[in-house]
Amino acid sequence: MSALPQHLDIHLIRILYLLLVEKNVSRVALKLNQPQPSISASLRKLRELTGDPLLVRGARGMVPTQHGESLLKPAKRILDETENLFVKKTPFAPQEEARTFNIAAPDYLDSQFLPSVVALLRRGSPKSRVVIHSLGPGVDYVRMLSDGDMDLVIANWDEPPQHLHISKLFEDPIVCAMHATSPYAKRTAEDAMTLHEYLTLPHVAPSQMVQGSVGVIDAFLERQGLQRNVAVESAYFGLIPYMLMQSDLVLTTGRQFVQFYEKTLPLKIFTIPVKFPPMRFYQLWHERVHQSPEHKWLRDQVTTAAKALQKNR
Repeated sequence: MSALPQHLDIHLIRILYLLLVEKNVSRVALKLNQPQPSISASLRKLRELTGDPLLVRGARGMVPTQHGESLLKPAKRILDETENLFVKKTPFAPQEEARTFNIAAPDYLDSQFLPSVVALLRRGSPKSRVVIHSLGPGVDYVRMLSDGDMDLVIANWDEPPQHLHISKLFEDPIVCAMHATSPYAKRTAEDAMTLHEYLTLPHVAPSQMVQGSVGVIDAFLERQGLQRNVAVESAYFGLIPYMLMQSDLVLTTGRQFVQFYEKTLPLKIFTIPVKFPPMRFYQLWHERVHQSPEHKWLRDQVTTAAKALQKNR
């Protein structure tokens, strides 16, 4: 086994990581407040140590080599672990400090919840930046949490990932709704929908967060040996209530979501003839930020918003 290079220090690993992320010597020099020739010299040294070019010219600038790509995660892990070893954790002063908080959530959350979260974050840490990311098909939120691209993921799961930290936020009973003037809605009382009718009516459902997976509603029905008639699947959940206005479609979701639109749209809410458990919403985060003071503060604000939502119901 070959010996480790004697001059492979943490600063050089930080330069390696930034070069692979930024793919530009000048930007790395600016980030580290160092002259560009110094960063270029570090890149030459890294190439000697690894025996690989690491960055090569591509169609739109520099791109990492395959070996360079393979070094990105190990370099990030070393930097994170070094910080945990030697950087003393100081209390987060939200009013004075500036952070960027990245939160991913689907658009079928209670319409008041995320605005309340943003309001709390703005009041508590006015210098910080809040980025709300969509959570839909193709979004690898597990990877984004582990890589540090995301701080929190808020959604409902039938079975949340086991290796992530989880905190329950709130529950929302499940109902179904359709256009109040549709033929079925006009002839059927709110509590008179039969199981056969529920399963055979044309449903509109959200696209799943993970391709090929089954949503909470359909997973529960499958366990009962039942299947509903999903006629339309939409990645734009916020538009579904408006789809109901021009069709015979049925939407199954949380009561709070439907009641928000019921104020402005002619919707009729039905009791579902299936004993669905309530939708349970959680916040998920990775072990890498579990002890972080600013992340603890962020989670506390989200929890506070959830408690206020429950209290106002």
